[in-house]
Parts: sequence; structure tokens; C-alpha cells
Amino acid sequence: MRLSTFETLELVNFEIIMELSEHTKNILGLQLPTDPRWVDLASISLEEILTDHAYCEQKAATTCITLIQRYSDKEKLVFELAPIVTEEWGHFRLVLQELRKRNLTLGKQRKDVYVNKLIEFQAKGGHLEDRMLDQLLTMALIEARSCERFKRLSEGLNDEYMRNFYRRFMESEAGHYTLFIDLAETYVEKEKVRKRWQEWLAYETDVMNSMEVRGDRIH
Repeated sequence: MRLSTFETLELVNFEIIMELSEHTKNILGLQLPTDPRWVDLASISLEEILTDHAYCEQKAATTCITLIQRYSDKEKLVFELAPIVTEEWGHFRLVLQELRKRNLTLGKQRKDVYVNKLIEFQAKGGHLEDRMLDQLLTMALIEARSCERFKRLSEGLNDEYMRNFYRRFMESEAGHYTLFIDLAETYVEKEKVRKRWQEWLAYETDVMNSMEVRGDRIH
């Protein structure tokens, strides 16, 4: 049986996860689950959720391109992120197709308060290694929260088709956020990565607690 492109990418991501060390897999853990009300609100605002999702995938692709350009001397980073650019852009197109199928249009891009708050926590100035580490951990955290949100949608929506739709995205994001942690541990001393990741998780918890529960945003 021939696998679709999407199914092939899911298998690749699964293999990435299985190749990581147990410690790398275990240190990934959001400290605050999504408010249960979010799924109910999202189901009411499906057009807005799909629009925001499309832009999230687009921004993920362009951010990976930026990282490749910025750290072109990091061979593993370049070769690992290149296919992620293709995959994220493929996800963008899938969400666009879903909008068209529902006779909906891609709305305006909105300010991403969640991501902007994460960027505020990134190291500014100082050593290049510290800046690169925070950029990789920011991406890891965004992918981790996206994965968690997609899991909520895959379990909580009443529409079976949309539950399955978001389960595929959830499985893909799982491979992405572990990849960013793995890349960080490739170029930065592991204990430093683990310590900083715990700081990021604590900060993200504060960010989530400070934000209004809205059904028209992925984050």
C-alpha cells in the first residue's frame, strides 16, 4: 500500500521521537494543561481557529527558514530543519484546503500574544550560544503547546472528521518539539539546556495563566 505524503511524514516524525534519548523525551512536559473551556469555544469559532492555525503553520515554516539562514554553519540544524520547512508549508496548504472545502476564506493574520510573550523571555545580546538556545527552546515550546492544543481538539470536538483532522497535526507536532530540544542538546551542553528548559516551562505557565481563554486562537 502506498502511503500519502502526510502519512509518510507522520512515520518520519515517529522515528525521530524513537531515536531520542529517554531523558530528552522525559524533560518535555507542559506544566499547565489547556483550560477545558477552550475546546468548546473553539468549536463555536471554527473559521477563526482554522485561519489562526493556517498562519501558525506559515510562521513555523518561515521561522525555520530564518534559523537556517542565521545558523547556516550548523550542519545538523540546516539538514534537520529543511524538511520541516516543507512539512509546515504543507500543513498550511492543508488548512487552506479545509477552509476552501467549507466555503470559508483565509482571514486576516492576528497578533499572536502568546508567541510575542515568549519572545520577550528570549536572551537578548550576550553570547550567540545563549541566543540560539532560547530561539530553539521557543520553537520547542510553541510546538509543544500546539501539540497539546491539537490533542484537545482531537478529543473534544463533536465533529469526528475534525477530530481526526487535528489528531494528524498533533502527531506531527510531537515530532517537531522533540526535534528542537534535540538540536539544542547538539550544540549546547545538555545540563544547560535542561536547566533553561525548566525555566521556559515555568515562564510559559505564567504566560498561560495571564492570558484570556479565547476560542479564536490556537495559542
